[in-house]
Amino acid sequence: MSVFVSIQIRMDIYWLGQACIKLKGKNATILIDPYDPQMVGLKLPKDMSADMVLITHDHQDHNFSSVTTGIKTEKPMVFSDPGEYEVAGVVVTGVSSFHDNSEGSERGVNTIFQLMFDRLNMVHLGDLGQHELTETQIAQIGEVDILFVPVGGKYTIDGKAAGAIVSQLEPKIIIPIHYKIEGLKFELDGVEQFLKEMGAEGVIPQPKLSITKDKLPEEPLVVVLAKS
Repeated sequence: MSVFVSIQIRMDIYWLGQACIKLKGKNATILIDPYDPQMVGLKLPKDMSADMVLITHDHQDHNFSSVTTGIKTEKPMVFSDPGEYEVAGVVVTGVSSFHDNSEGSERGVNTIFQLMFDRLNMVHLGDLGQHELTETQIAQIGEVDILFVPVGGKYTIDGKAAGAIVSQLEPKIIIPIHYKIEGLKFELDGVEQFLKEMGAEGVIPQPKLSITKDKLPEEPLVVVLAKS
């Protein structure tokens, strides 16, 4: 008799400040929205190596791919536009969106990235400015296990609008990004309004999230990451 064992692959998720996320899986490492430290005022870790870099839009606090290095090659693959991509077994779909609530007339366009990575469906909203997603965008994004959502307002949706976007996508884990922390050179709202909207006041930041598909919560869970 054959016995089949399901091996669950652990994903390690780090927040590097602003909208910069590092995803480290079994066979690949991905960086999303690396920033220019001098412009932002925050420090990046020494290890900025990755197999793939995703850039949601062309602003200095999101597009500093020159700071990254490759793992198997000298430089990682870099993608910034809507479309479908695959590197090291990670399937990425870029979905067109707007950086403001006026169809891009104020701040231009933004690419939402949906990743199928080690059996987890992850979505990074970048600098989304739309107060709600369209039915087409929701269909393109699909199922969401883990959502990275901006909550700092000013240049993106604020905590209240972020809560509405969460309701549209119904993710299992919600990780707020792009909000005011110590050292940031420009003004954003803190994470508190969003946590209040989600009924998650008092959540303690953790250094990283380690997760597998079978450990996803049954009810939506807000996870606050401390800057790495």
